[in-house]
Amino acid sequence: MSLLRRFGYYARSIPVALSGFANPLEIAVAALRGKPFIAELRSGDRFAARTAMDAWVIKETCLDRDYERDGFAIQNGWTVVDIGAGLGDFTISVARRFPNGRVLAFEPFGESFALLERNIALNEVPNVTARRLAIGGVAGVARLSLGTGVAVQHSTARASDPGRAERVDEMPLGAALDAADVSRCDFLKLDCEGAEYAILRQAAADGTLHRVRRISMEYHDGITDGSGAWLADFLRAHGFTVTLEPNPAHADIGFLRADYAPKGA
Repeated sequence: MSLLRRFGYYARSIPVALSGFANPLEIAVAALRGKPFIAELRSGDRFAARTAMDAWVIKETCLDRDYERDGFAIQNGWTVVDIGAGLGDFTISVARRFPNGRVLAFEPFGESFALLERNIALNEVPNVTARRLAIGGVAGVARLSLGTGVAVQHSTARASDPGRAERVDEMPLGAALDAADVSRCDFLKLDCEGAEYAILRQAAADGTLHRVRRISMEYHDGITDGSGAWLADFLRAHGFTVTLEPNPAHADIGFLRADYAPKGA
């Protein structure tokens, strides 16, 4: 990943943030002081947040619309599933724009889940169901590694890492959909720091994968034996058309978008 390309991406992000946030100066001052803040978007979305990283994630999700590019426009009335919901950036954005849809939000990290619940209330979105839950390959209790200290990088796929961790209930995607009485997922968003491989392997094994029509996700190389290229081949073998997009700033992550169109659908 060239330094020039990375610099160009960050430089292009500045005017996006300045035009998209209603209170960019307030956010910058609070982040520099290490204080929590409310990030307000000109769209009306409001997010209780902790750090500059939180503001950056909100920018990528709500302003850049990283998960909704290349023909992956969400429609009103869809059931959307958000795995790795964090503080609720994607969940809130979708729920406010598509009030006739339903959003299921799953977040394993306790601190982030508390922010998710606060932001659901702050934005008054009744069409969201949130659970503190790790979606994974098995049912049981998972070890959520907090080793990096950065909330958006906590992972159940780094379970062997030393250091701080939280225990959290874990459930395969199919069981989580069944518990929510959802038969079909129109749009599946994943950002789960390497857990995506176990999630999708199990979803294929138990038949859940073909209950999903579209997948838009961030993939992570180097955490497990999986890779974005492997995942693309895996999903193509299960009837999806797939595109990969490298991350403009980091070589070990990127975006994958997959569309499933069975005969007669």
